Amino acid sequence: MKVFKFGGASVNSAAAVRNMASIVRSHLSNEPLVVVVSAMGKTTNLLERIVVDDDQALCKQLVDYHLHIVRELMPDDTEAEQQIATMIAQHLAGTTDRVGEDYAFRYDQVVSLGELVSSTIVARFLNQIGIECEWLDARQLVFTDQHYREGRVDWERTRQAVNERLTQGAQSPKVYLTQGFIGGTPDGHTTTLGREGSDYSAAILAHCLNAESVTIWKDVPGFLNADPKFFAHTVKIDHIPYNEAIELAYYGASVIHPKTVKPLQNKGIPLYVRSFVEPTAVGSAIGDFDSISPETPLYIFRRRQILLSILPRDFSFIAEDNLQHIFEALSEVGVRVNLMQNSALSFSICVDDNPQLIPSLVERLGKLFRVRYNAGLQLITVRYYTSDVIENIVDGRRILLEQRSRLTAQIVVEEGEAQS
Repeated sequence: MKVFKFGGASVNSAAAVRNMASIVRSHLSNEPLVVVVSAMGKTTNLLERIVVDDDQALCKQLVDYHLHIVRELMPDDTEAEQQIATMIAQHLAGTTDRVGEDYAFRYDQVVSLGELVSSTIVARFLNQIGIECEWLDARQLVFTDQHYREGRVDWERTRQAVNERLTQGAQSPKVYLTQGFIGGTPDGHTTTLGREGSDYSAAILAHCLNAESVTIWKDVPGFLNADPKFFAHTVKIDHIPYNEAIELAYYGASVIHPKTVKPLQNKGIPLYVRSFVEPTAVGSAIGDFDSISPETPLYIFRRRQILLSILPRDFSFIAEDNLQHIFEALSEVGVRVNLMQNSALSFSICVDDNPQLIPSLVERLGKLFRVRYNAGLQLITVRYYTSDVIENIVDGRRILLEQRSRLTAQIVVEEGEAQS
């Protein structure tokens, strides 16, 4: 059994969904195919705005976008239009009543709508064009704890649910279609697996099914050495060892979610990154390789960063008990550290500038420490760097923090355009 994952760009329009369906049809064989889909286009961004501001104009924009796709895909299916409109209305009903609830909980209940609507549209379309498709609710497959926005998988319960639903009697060349990014708690609430977590969903299912492979379909030809949004000239990586891919994902490589690779490595399942624009092209492979090929500098950019410097109020040294309080605050608020550096008198961390979380973090830390910060920054990671590469990429910008190891350099600089 193989697992395919299609991201938001691959289902962001009627034409994109038709292309996705063509890819699925061309890969049907004697075994079922598991397909994981993301929310369509930039739906998640729109839903994130609705979590904060239950604006009816935003809700209408959400409905109109999806109904436009439904009408182009299935022009005579008025039942599909009604189904999608009703699903969105019911899901968003009462969002104004959730204002007093915990933000992370509210986020997961609202934002999960994107994947549910997307998968419903795609499944209905596949069945209409003759591809037998069974829609499955990921909230009844991937079980997590109640750590909202970053649900931690209950592997035993998930493994049992996945195998009960996806393997019994699965002998025909059908499609099992489900949602990425979302899971469920034992008491029936929705959780999410972290932003861009649909890759991780595919890896979870593949691990539980002992799948033959996972393929992530992207709008790029494979795993590139840099984000083409930053670099005019990129190099496609043909194959990458599991450990190397884990390192790159941890640093923020946008092509793959940080948690995706480990479940596949544990079972020796290869991961392919291929282009839905050129579906017959080879793409890139992540697997049990000795080295990366070709070996070339790899660039990873994280924008909208904040650098926090945390200092003891009594001008004492930063010691283990200080660090304990700092990491407790980070864990409680739900902020992930992208880079850290310790000195005798201060502890500095580089984190994503999340306006929903950072003020709360600064407030908590401020009760025990003096906190200073710089905003409007960029974290640049270069794997297989040289001095010339670093000089070119920094391009004269002020460096606020820098760390170098034998293979990797990480630099926090003021925002600016990268040099290609």
